[in-house]
Amino acid sequence: MTAALEARGADLGRFNTFGLPGRAARLVRARTVEQLHALAREPGWAHVPRLVLGGGSNLVLTGDFAGTVLKVELGGRRLLRIEPDAWIVEAGAGESWHDFVRWTLAQGWPGLENLSLIPGTVGAAPIQNIGAYGLEILDRFDSLDATELDTGASRSFGPEDCAFGYRDSVFKRNPGRWLVTAVRFRLPRPWRPVTRYADVARELAARGIEAPTALDISDAVIAIRRRKLPDPAEIGNAGSFFKNPVVEAATCARLLAAHPAMPHYPQPDGREKLAAGWLIEQAGWKGRDLGPVGCYERQALVLVNRGGATGADVRRIADAIVVDVEARFGVRLEPEPVFV
Repeated sequence: MTAALEARGADLGRFNTFGLPGRAARLVRARTVEQLHALAREPGWAHVPRLVLGGGSNLVLTGDFAGTVLKVELGGRRLLRIEPDAWIVEAGAGESWHDFVRWTLAQGWPGLENLSLIPGTVGAAPIQNIGAYGLEILDRFDSLDATELDTGASRSFGPEDCAFGYRDSVFKRNPGRWLVTAVRFRLPRPWRPVTRYADVARELAARGIEAPTALDISDAVIAIRRRKLPDPAEIGNAGSFFKNPVVEAATCARLLAAHPAMPHYPQPDGREKLAAGWLIEQAGWKGRDLGPVGCYERQALVLVNRGGATGADVRRIADAIVVDVEARFGVRLEPEPVFV
């Protein structure tokens, strides 16, 4: 492994979008699967604490990391094959997610447009089962390749192997075991637009578009996200900080009786998904700061680093919001980012 790809005592502040301070005892910039195999052959490697890091957009760094940070930088993107009902497209895990989405659209392979402008890498997308505006990764997923870090063994995962859930997967439930190296997507033929979310429909209507193309939808989603969400290059954040809670129908009915305007979305299993941002805003947190971390004034679902924040500052405001929302509504919020 060359010195150019490895560093000791590396600064992690530039590798997490929240801009939180921390150092890694060892940083390895993983650009080939062979590097991962070489790591697995190192004496004592199986007992070394490790952190797999993509774009750092789903991470709350709470201090220094005493083990090895693997910065995923595997690149490449290609059309694997064309099937009667889908284009099968593959990308390396280190590719920028948004750049990959826009590339597929430029090639004439629609299907990922609703997931435009989500920060992070392709490899992180299935780990988190990212989703937005009526679409999740599992809706477009074909398979992926991953390397088991303890052993260096590589294998492929199909949809069932990944055990996808809401912002969840087998990889998220077993952090540090697997490093995703490449992901394949099934992009539907024929393509049909997904415009059922009100924000998307309103944006398209405002643009006078009645029969949107995939690029139209991507542009609309980008405009919506830019209005609502801060740019991590300008103000540190990790995107949507809390998952939208899913509650029993009876709980939703109870809340609606007291709050008739509360947004809620029926789920296939009979439960109801609530809007975490609405709950946080109703609890009075939108635009409110607690030390150097605040609840973004345009979107209550986003926590932002006002300058000089630490992981402890983020945890403090996150915990306060969770306690307050639960006290007011009887619903417990769960953070989306991983605390390390």
